Order: sequence, then structure tokens, then C-alpha cells
Amino acid sequence: MARVVSVFLPTLPTDRIRRADSSLNPDTPLVVIARSGSKRWVAAADQAAAKLGLRVGMPAAKAQALVQGLSMIDANPAADLATLERLTLWALSQYSPVVAMDAPDGIVMDTEGADHLQGGEDLMLSGLVNRFRIRGLAARAAIADTWGAAHALARSADRETVIIPRGDTAKAVNILPLSLLRLPAEIVGSLRTLGFATVGDLAVTPRAPLTLRFGPEVGRRLDQMFGRLAEPIEPIRPADLVEVQKTFAEPIGAPETIEKYVSRLVRQICLELEKRGLGVRRADLIVHRVDNTIQSLRAGTAKPVRDIPWLTKLFRDRIEKIEPGFGIEKLSLAAIIAEPLVESPSASSLIEEQITDVTPLIDVLGNRGGQRIFRVAPVASDVPERSVRRIAPTADEVGATWPLHWPRPSRLLPHPEAIEVIALLPDHPPVSFTWRGKRRRVKRADGPERIFGEWWQRSSEWVAVRDYFVVEDDAGERFWIFRSGDGVDADTGSRKWFLHGLFA
Repeated sequence: MARVVSVFLPTLPTDRIRRADSSLNPDTPLVVIARSGSKRWVAAADQAAAKLGLRVGMPAAKAQALVQGLSMIDANPAADLATLERLTLWALSQYSPVVAMDAPDGIVMDTEGADHLQGGEDLMLSGLVNRFRIRGLAARAAIADTWGAAHALARSADRETVIIPRGDTAKAVNILPLSLLRLPAEIVGSLRTLGFATVGDLAVTPRAPLTLRFGPEVGRRLDQMFGRLAEPIEPIRPADLVEVQKTFAEPIGAPETIEKYVSRLVRQICLELEKRGLGVRRADLIVHRVDNTIQSLRAGTAKPVRDIPWLTKLFRDRIEKIEPGFGIEKLSLAAIIAEPLVESPSASSLIEEQITDVTPLIDVLGNRGGQRIFRVAPVASDVPERSVRRIAPTADEVGATWPLHWPRPSRLLPHPEAIEVIALLPDHPPVSFTWRGKRRRVKRADGPERIFGEWWQRSSEWVAVRDYFVVEDDAGERFWIFRSGDGVDADTGSRKWFLHGLFA
């Protein structure tokens, strides 16, 4: 069963305009005005305007009368569509092989088989919304079993993310208003006149009278929302995409047959990439079934490659996830992310020492999902938690090193954890400490190492001090702990103790 994510961008036009026009005051309410003949109405309203009661569909004259000093800008549907297309192409490269525009204000994607690469549905949705927020865009996202349900829930929820468990779609959409069924406005108005208020009211009504009066559209939208009728998502494709396809006269379904044709597609796409001097970083296999549904597999590599056996293996290891159903009528393989690749001759082991290439291991682990692969690099900072950063596993060396004056733990905790300590102030190491409910007696200790705050970054660190100690308990385990402050002047710190790292 597919899992569909719908992303709703409620203020896409106003966000785009604010970023493009620096002369606009961000505190002034802004609305976008659409027109048809002599009729003018609010097509979009930013957060400030919405708080003042302005809403989409309101006549422009009424909005202007309600809010003094309102900024009003004419709609530009072409620019909005271009912005939405760029966002959709970005989502295609980051989240799923099957992503499409849900114009005029959203993006839809099938994340079945791809959400594990983001740490699961919950982390994927929250991360998606946060990344839109970083770009200055308000967004709400919902995931459900069908496009219709996800579309409606993203536009009706009062929170940023909504996750509907598998099989609970019908329960979740029954209470939604008819306006979210993606029906023409005139049909929605007529249904309301007849007394229908929610999707559930319409779902329990006999189909024949509705079809006779309104045509097949009402039944089609209901069936799509409840999953009784397939609604395939046609993936967006950039103009310069490298893609190869194989259409079958007779549907295929046997694993060995699928593997054979996937191998051929890999060979074809590598030849195309070679002509352009490119290597693939992320490739998508799209499986089109005869029942009008789509499945997808995504494989990524740590660096650009055109290695046919290796790319074939990455897909072959996951072919078992493909459910052919009644048969597969087409296979497509696309290089979603391709980068320049210059082949270099391998050095002879008689001349130079061979360096073990770990990128195949990185590729295997990365395609399993559930974790992100990274490398830790040093940063010029005396404050321990600021002295490291994550970089790509195959990134070039940053050229910095850690100072070697004092030993550093092999494992640094994400955040220092408070501990209870018995120690003689100001400079003596702890006699014992309690961490995570377990009391430990200190057998040996070294320190203190005094680290001062970085006053040039934050004024609050002008007098901040930490005194670090390396301590060993009676079981032989070694810890890195510190006291906040110099132990004398209360302005330098709270005098509380924290555990910051563990030695191997």
C-alpha cells in the first residue's frame, strides 16, 4: 500500500513576493489580489493579514476597507507556478523518486520505500517542514494512504504535520468538509444546498442519484480519497534529466526477469552518463504496474560513479521489495543527481601504497536507511561542543586539526549531562559522582584544564569558565567531567558539575 505525502504551502505567493521585494515592510499585512474581468478577490494572505480576519476569496474592496494601510499586490500565477516547480524539483532530489506538483499551492509525493532513508515518517515530515521554514516558507504536511486524503488533511489541520496510520484513512477523512474533496466549486455549493456538509455524509449516500445529478466526478473523487480507485502520481522530471526506459509488450513479474532488465537499464544509463562526462550520485528506479500504480526504489552513492556492476548490485539487493502485482508494464531508471566525473588511472601497488576505498561500504550503509553517514571534522574552537562539525563521508580534508595539549574523549555527549559530585572547591577533583542514577567512586583524576568562554561570540561568555577533569572510577572506566565556574566567583558559573564525554 502506498504512502502519500501532501505538502501545503498556504502563503507561497506572499512569501515569494516578500523575498523578491525588499522595500515591503515585513510587519505590514500583505495580500495578493486575483482578478477575472471586473471582479477582484484575495488570492493569498500572509500571516499578519490572516490574523486581522482577511481570508482567501474575500472581495478586494472589503479587505481594503477592513485593514488600513494594507499592502495589495496583483497575482502572478506564472511566477508562482515557476516557484512551485523549483520547490518540487528540490523535493524530488531529497525525499522520493515520485514527486509532483499539486498546483497551485502544494507538492505531492509517494514515499513508500523512501521514508526509511529519512529516519521514518515522523522524522521525515518534521524535517521537511523545518527545511521549508528555513527557506522562509510556511508549510503543513500530511501523510496518508491516498493522495486525496493527504491533500485534504494537509489543508484542514491546525498543526504542521499529520500522520494517519495505515488503514485509518476512512476514519480520518469522514469529518472533513466537502470543499476538500477537490470538486468544482459549483458542485460543492449544490451539495451543500442539498444538506451535505462532510465527506462522511456524502460517502454513505447511494451513488446512483449523485451520479445522475452531478456526473461521475463526485464518485471518482470519493473513490480516490478512500483508496478504491488508484490515483497515480506522475513524477516531475527536469529538462536535463538522464533517464532510460523499457516498455514491455507483455507484463513481467518474475524477480529474475526484473533483475535482468534492471541490469540492462543500468548499463544504458551509464553509457549516457559517459557521453556527458557525468557520474550518478542518486538514481531512481520507477516501476509502472498494469493496475496504474507506481512503485519506486532509490539508490545513492557517496561520490559520482559509472560502475555498472556496483550500481546493478545496489538495485539488485532491493529488488525483493518490488511487488509486481498483476505485472509490470514499464521500468524507468533516472539519474536524479548527476555530477561531473573524471576517470583517473589507478596507481600501481609497486609504486604507491594502495589506499583502501571505503565508499562501497558507505553506499551499502546509506541505502539501508535509518541512519545518516557522516564524518567528524575539527573546528577552531576551545569550547568542546563547538570544536566539531559533521561533513560528508567523502568530503575533502578541511585542513584543521584538534589541539593535542590535553586528552579528549573518544565519545563526546551531544549535551553535557548534570551529575551529583562530592568535591573540595575550588581546584580539587571529585571524590565521587553520580551519573544516571549510579554512584561512582573516583580512583584517579587529572586536571583541572580551564576553558574560557568565547567572549567574541556571545557577550554572556565574557567571564564564563569551565574546569575539566579526566577521572577514572574504581571499575577502570574513564570520564570527562567539568565544573561550571572557577569555584570561587559566582559570576563565572553556577558551580554545578556535568559529564561531557567518555574515554574508550
